[in-house]
Amino acid sequence: MPKIPTNLSILFLLALSGGFAQESAPVKLTLKDAVNLALKQNPQVILANLGVSESEQDRLLARSALLPQVGGKATETVNRLNLAAMIGMSFPGFAQHVGPFYVAQGGIGFTAPVFDLTLWRRYRSSQIGVDSVRAQEVGVREESVLLVVSQYLGSQRAAADVQAAQSRVDLAQALYDQAADLQKNGVGTGIDTLRANVQLQNEKQRLIVASTQLETSLYGLARLLNIEPNRKIELADQVSFFDTPEVSTDQTLDRAYASRPELREILTRERRAELDLKTADAARLPKFSLNGLWSEQGLTPASAIPVYIYEGSIDIPLFTGGQIQAQRAKADLAIRQLRQQEQELRNRIALEVKTALAQLQSARTEVNVANLGVDLAKQEVGQARDRFQAGVANNIEVITAQDELARASDNQIAALYRYNQSRADLAHSVGQMEAVYAK
Repeated sequence: MPKIPTNLSILFLLALSGGFAQESAPVKLTLKDAVNLALKQNPQVILANLGVSESEQDRLLARSALLPQVGGKATETVNRLNLAAMIGMSFPGFAQHVGPFYVAQGGIGFTAPVFDLTLWRRYRSSQIGVDSVRAQEVGVREESVLLVVSQYLGSQRAAADVQAAQSRVDLAQALYDQAADLQKNGVGTGIDTLRANVQLQNEKQRLIVASTQLETSLYGLARLLNIEPNRKIELADQVSFFDTPEVSTDQTLDRAYASRPELREILTRERRAELDLKTADAARLPKFSLNGLWSEQGLTPASAIPVYIYEGSIDIPLFTGGQIQAQRAKADLAIRQLRQQEQELRNRIALEVKTALAQLQSARTEVNVANLGVDLAKQEVGQARDRFQAGVANNIEVITAQDELARASDNQIAALYRYNQSRADLAHSVGQMEAVYAK
C-alpha cells in the first residue's frame, strides 16, 4: 500500500475536519426567525397547506359538474344479427340472419345540465368548504407559532438560568477565595472556609442542572422547527421586558371573535350545513338537461354520412324512499350541533381573553417587584462581604445573602418569562400569533 505524504495527509485531515465543522455549524435564530422557519417547514403546517390544495381540487370537481361535457368517439364494428330472435318470428324464404357487415362511426357527443339546483348548491358548498379548510390551516399555523414561541421563551429562560447560575458560581468562588485567604492570614476560621466551599459546590450543581435544562429545551425547539438533529441552535434574542399599553377587554373580545380561526371554521361549517339543507330541498325540483350526438356513420368510411341525435330530458322525482327527508333531518341536526359548538367556543374565547389580560397585568407587576428584589439582594451581598472582611461577622451572613440573591434572580427570570409568555397567550387568545411574531 503506497504511503501518503505527510503534508497531504495533514491537508486531508484539515479539509475533513473543516467539512464536519461546517455540517455541525450552529443555527443562530431570533424569535422571529424561529417562527418563520416553523411556518415554512413544520410538518403540521405543510399538511395543512396540502389540505387547502385538496379542497381547491374538490371545488373544481364540483364546478365541472355544472359545465357541459363533450367527448369524441370513433368505432368500427362487425355485426351479424339473428332476424328471428330480433323480430320474434321467422319468415319462410328469408335468411335467418343478416351479415356479417361492417359499421364505421366517428363523432362527438355532449351533455349539459340546463337546470339542476342541486349541482349549483353542491358547488357553493365546495366553495364554503375551501373557506373552512383555510380557517383550519390558519388555526394550525397559530398553534404552531404558539408552540414555537413558548418553546423559544422557555429556552430563553433556561439560558438566563445558566447565566445566573454561572454568576452565582463566580460569586461563590470569590467568597470561597476570600474565606480561604482570611483563614490563611489567621483572621478567619476553618468552618467559614468549609461553609463557603459547600456553598460553592451547591452553586456548581445548580449550574449543571441549568445547563442540562437548556440543552433539552433547545432539542425541543429543534423538533418543532424540523431541524436536523446534528445541528445545534443558538438563541440570538435575550430575555427582555417589553411594556405593553393597557387594552380594553371589550375591544379585545371583538378582535378575538373576528380573528380566531376556530370560530371562523365553525361559522363556515354552519353556512355549509345550511346550504346542505337547501340542497336537500332542491332535490324535489325537476332537473332539465340536454344531450346530443353528431357523427359520421357508414358501412365503410367512404360511404359514411352525417347522423345526429339531440334530446332534452326532464327528471322529476316522485318517490325517493325517504332519502330527501333523511338528508334534511341530517342537515338540520348538523346545524343545531354547530350552533351549540359556536356558543361554547365563544364562551371559551371570552374566558381565554380575560385570563390572558389578568395574567399579563399580574406579570407586569411581578417584573417590577422582581427587579427591585434583585437590586436589594445585591446590596445585601455587598454589605455582608464587607462585614465578613472586616471581621465583624462570620460568613453565615454572606451565605444567607447569597441564597437571597439566588432566590431574587430566580424570581426575576421567572417573572420575565411569565410576562413574555402572557403576551404570547394574549396574542393567541385574539388569534394574532402570526401577525405579532412572524411579521
